[in-house]
Amino acid sequence: MAGYVVNIEEETKKNEYFRRVLYTAGNSQLVVMTLKPGEEIGMEKHDNLDQFIRLEEGEAKVVLDGKETAIEDDWAVVIPAGTWHNVVNTGKGPLQLYTIYSPPQHPHGTIHKTKTKAEADAAEAVEHQHAG
Repeated sequence: MAGYVVNIEEETKKNEYFRRVLYTAGNSQLVVMTLKPGEEIGMEKHDNLDQFIRLEEGEAKVVLDGKETAIEDDWAVVIPAGTWHNVVNTGKGPLQLYTIYSPPQHPHGTIHKTKTKAEADAAEAVEHQHAG
């Protein structure tokens, strides 16, 4: 497909999966995520990619290299390559966000339907093993 056009707010808010890749281009990737109350992405660092995150709904704590910031609907976070980071749902309802990886992070078409981080991490380990 030559490009991708979507109502990103609508697509993000209807997502019920922990992680779902919407589109992968040569140099970037669009992903929607939903985290349950108390759930987190997990502390991680991407050495070779930048990441952009925008919250569509919910409340969260974002941690960038140890510095915590409270964020909510309509806030955005830019995470340069090499930055340790985490996003934690601190609200009472689901945290719904979209993220752009540059370059892509997940195999095209990835869907982690499980709605739990542990199961998504296990699936991701297998995907990266097959992709590499």
